[in-house]
Amino acid sequence: MSDFKGRHFEGEIVLWAVRWYCRYGISYRDLEQMMAERGVSVDHSTIYRWVQKYAPEIEKRLRWQWRCPRSTSWRVDETYVRVGGKWTYLYRAVDKHGNTIDFYLSPTRNIAAAKRFLSKALNGLKAWETPTVINTDKAPTYGPALAELKAEGKCPENTEHRQVKYLNNVVEADHGKLKQLIRPVRGFKTLKTAYATIKGFEVMRALRKGQASSFNITRDMRGEAHLVERAFNVGPCVLAEAVQFISQQLELQDA
Repeated sequence: MSDFKGRHFEGEIVLWAVRWYCRYGISYRDLEQMMAERGVSVDHSTIYRWVQKYAPEIEKRLRWQWRCPRSTSWRVDETYVRVGGKWTYLYRAVDKHGNTIDFYLSPTRNIAAAKRFLSKALNGLKAWETPTVINTDKAPTYGPALAELKAEGKCPENTEHRQVKYLNNVVEADHGKLKQLIRPVRGFKTLKTAYATIKGFEVMRALRKGQASSFNITRDMRGEAHLVERAFNVGPCVLAEAVQFISQQLELQDA
């Protein structure tokens, strides 16, 4: 059954709107006007509902493609996100090259929250992907959380917990680029809607960094769009896209 059954618009248009919103940091009203310029009349509230439904699905379906740490040296930190007039905490982990590993939005900032995040980040990793070093700031929550995870067998015993502030510049710089996407939202109302939207922001940031480049046949923006569409069985299949790309390359060589 189609993921877009009952929608007034084709799946390609829905994914187009969700991908643009999560990639470029624009407001729903601005996106409404941009789509109207292209002949698609859709209300900004409808785009909001699309983002809430499909942004988490994009993150979920592409997770195995973009989530592949290229280094076993991690940088872990949290940043603030305003939800319902209160500050919440977005835990994030990147490798030393800045590639996104995982994230977790929490209403609290304590040992339990740090443990939940680190457990999520470690879950499903291959043996060669597990971290040898996890660098954090001086927050007192990470040490006990890692100790508990090691005792439970969820974190390798030989993983070093390092607290060197300047090494976290990589993740702090990445916070800033993510905040550029969050800023037009002007505050979330609930934790659920905030997390759904941030999942879309995070996965599009990962794709923009080239973390799923092995699956982006054309290595360009259109290939990125096709990557998202294929996850929902929309647009050309990977074989058809590959044949078309090869044909185009041959034509360029003959020209």
